Amino acid sequence: MTMRETILELARAICAPTEAEEPLLEALASAAEAELAGRLGTEVSPADCGDAFPCAAALLTAAGLLACRTGGEAEQFTVGDVSLRTGSGGSGGAEILRRQAERLMAPYVVDGGFFVQGVRG
Repeated sequence: MTMRETILELARAICAPTEAEEPLLEALASAAEAELAGRLGTEVSPADCGDAFPCAAALLTAAGLLACRTGGEAEQFTVGDVSLRTGSGGSGGAEILRRQAERLMAPYVVDGGFFVQGVRG
């Protein structure tokens, strides 16, 4: 199974796209994969990230589809046994998925706003 196929399989499990949404899901998966790959350092490949890369790309893909479905704000979102309901002013399911993707990729991305500096003591 290719990386893209893995990303699509995971994204489908997260957001259960309709048949009509499949072309959009595939485009979103391609964009998410390219975005994350572009944020990796020159010495890190997607394969070096293990399961974090396809999971993060799938989360970004699902977030994109969810945002398209709801205009960016989720009233209710369910994945397996986990259910999310937001009210007015909530961050929405899409934003939560994006933040989870950022957390997964934080150790690998160059521009993630996450910086650790070693200090000799």
